[in-house]
Amino acid sequence: MGDEEVMSASADAAESADAAEAAGTAGYAPHPYIGGRTAALRALAAWRMQWPGAPRVIVVTGSPGSGRSRLVAGFLMMCDPEYRKRLPLDDLDPATVPPDLPSPAVPDPRGRTSAQLLWLLADHLGLEAARTEDIFTELAAREEPVTIVVPDVDLAGPVRPVNEPARLIRDVLTPLAATPTVRLLADVPRELAAELAGSAPGGQVQVIDLDEPEWADPEGLVLHAETALTPEAGAPDLPYTTDPDARRALAEALARRANGSRLTVHLAVRALFALPEPGDVDPADASQLPSTVGEVLDLHARRLGAEPLTLRQMLAPLAFAEGDGLPVQLWRPLASAVAGRDMGQAIAEGMLLAAPFIEPVESGEPDGGAEDGAGDGSGGRTLLRLTHPGLAAEIRAGFTDPRDTQTRIAMALLEAVPQQDWSRADPYVRDYLAAHTLDAGLLPQLLTDPGLFAHAEPVALRAAVEAVPLDQLGAPAHTYLRTAPLFTRSEAPAEMRAALLETAFVEDGLQPYADAVHGLGFDLPWRTLWSLPLTGVVSVAPAFLLPQGEGEGGEGGGEAAGDSRPVAALVVPVGTPHARPLPDSDTALLLHDLLRPGHLDAHAARMRRPSEDEQAASPYGLSRGADYLRIWARESGEVVTALLSDTPFRDADLSPQGVLLTATERGVTARQITAPTRITAPVPAPAPARAGAPLPAPAPESGPEVTPTIPAQATGTAPAADAASQDRPQGVEGDHS
Repeated sequence: MGDEEVMSASADAAESADAAEAAGTAGYAPHPYIGGRTAALRALAAWRMQWPGAPRVIVVTGSPGSGRSRLVAGFLMMCDPEYRKRLPLDDLDPATVPPDLPSPAVPDPRGRTSAQLLWLLADHLGLEAARTEDIFTELAAREEPVTIVVPDVDLAGPVRPVNEPARLIRDVLTPLAATPTVRLLADVPRELAAELAGSAPGGQVQVIDLDEPEWADPEGLVLHAETALTPEAGAPDLPYTTDPDARRALAEALARRANGSRLTVHLAVRALFALPEPGDVDPADASQLPSTVGEVLDLHARRLGAEPLTLRQMLAPLAFAEGDGLPVQLWRPLASAVAGRDMGQAIAEGMLLAAPFIEPVESGEPDGGAEDGAGDGSGGRTLLRLTHPGLAAEIRAGFTDPRDTQTRIAMALLEAVPQQDWSRADPYVRDYLAAHTLDAGLLPQLLTDPGLFAHAEPVALRAAVEAVPLDQLGAPAHTYLRTAPLFTRSEAPAEMRAALLETAFVEDGLQPYADAVHGLGFDLPWRTLWSLPLTGVVSVAPAFLLPQGEGEGGEGGGEAAGDSRPVAALVVPVGTPHARPLPDSDTALLLHDLLRPGHLDAHAARMRRPSEDEQAASPYGLSRGADYLRIWARESGEVVTALLSDTPFRDADLSPQGVLLTATERGVTARQITAPTRITAPVPAPAPARAGAPLPAPAPESGPEVTPTIPAQATGTAPAADAASQDRPQGVEGDHS
């Protein structure tokens, strides 16, 4: 996992004999960001320069907090042509410095699904593939090898309970590793490393396990501990920080007890500095030095006179939190739910207790529940998160029944929705309640509320819903699953999501749910009047059905509307129920009331199309693209709404009354357009630039002690969550946000 907590070596320490020893070769300085790991850096440099005998695939692994992410991030600094100019490369061991080559492709999996990452990579490399399997085929056909680095695999996925890292290994990294033209470096959690390592032919893969003696670098760990204890790095003036000998002795003792865990060392130092009176620490007293992350928690609590269980209950909501962190106002109610008692006083009086293990995150998302940015007007809010994913894993593992803990958290989050009005819910509750209920085994019970479907962020909700076996989902959830690709593809706002859901519910025969959408307070751009499940529809058109006795002798085109009945004329295959065969044709005509459900049995001669004057008097006009429709106001020329479909449009037409008829592979649907003015509509964006698409890579781990930055190629702005698949086939193949 990420190792953002481990501090970079100070200049003084880098010049010391100990630093030279940590570098692996006397006289060479350690990497200024990594502070050691010479053996691993040499292996990575050999891989990058394709030395004879160097592996084609390298899997970096280790226990949580071992420094995997830090190693890969530091290596990428030297792989970026611009950033490497800022590093003292001449002072480093030459065998650890990769050659000056173009930057590798570095797709960032953090928060992304496997499909998103794969299409992001395909766009960056300029591939023309239309299906996922074609991506690997096209890569294999390249004349020149392509170098790909995938960091932070353990952070993949929009929500934790769906276990996206395992899917990323199976669906993306394993095929890449088996492709002869791909040179792959991946940072992988230990439980998945063997699967990935076994996917490449023998002799072409190397596993760098940072916990193994060959790669463990105990001297580098001492250097990290010693650096953290120096006043120059921000340590307070204490006997074991100001005296070099005492500092070194404590650093060696901490590193020895931590058994290679940089996270344990880092948290132990933070905990020492958080004490109101740090005092002396005897390096020879093992009882004062933790050997695991869990012991750091327990030892810190006892030093402050608190129960270790109280600290773990305080931190539990943050350990189970999703996304960037937990809103500070939710900390107390969720901690109280976990503990089964009011934790308000414990939190208010326990900031020194929790301080070493948490960090604030300023979010740009408005505080409060209003999606339009209303709320307290602050324009942002404070989130809290634990300092490292490994710490979160330790706290979660400490609960004997994690599902019960998640159930308590989920119920508290649900109670935080004001009057079950999702438009007023806190954004965290709205977007991540599904993830908590999934982990608690309760998600299917939640998936009956159209308000949640419309308001929740669709990538996270869709990922959670897809993790539930289909046979456990009710009809509304199935409707959501088939509609969600439209949400992510178009980045539709909540109002448009509600409109698309309303139509989908009508199409699936769930009229009460469609009616419920209209009760959510949205100003929807249409109301779905009816839908017919028909296959093979040839065309649709609005028409008028003349009164009985009129029109049989002619076309009736000159008749006024009068008592004429607006209908939908559908040309369908012969044999379609309620349809009349057309003369000299293998098709038939099906007449349906335009404004309400109901078939009509009438001769085609009684039907007439709207006149040009009638069409011109309509308030709306229709324009059609390859996979979308736009409705525009005739008076202003402005687009008032747009429509995407999860299946291709076969035909579409607009009646003078403003009823939009559409035919897809699923059937025919009629929508009464109601939008009086222009609204935000999910008009498909142009396909992203391909070969030059920005490809983000890992920024160095955040944390108050870390100041270096990662090269530009590694901090490029990530495209929208589903931008990489906007021009891809929808469904399982092309859109798995």
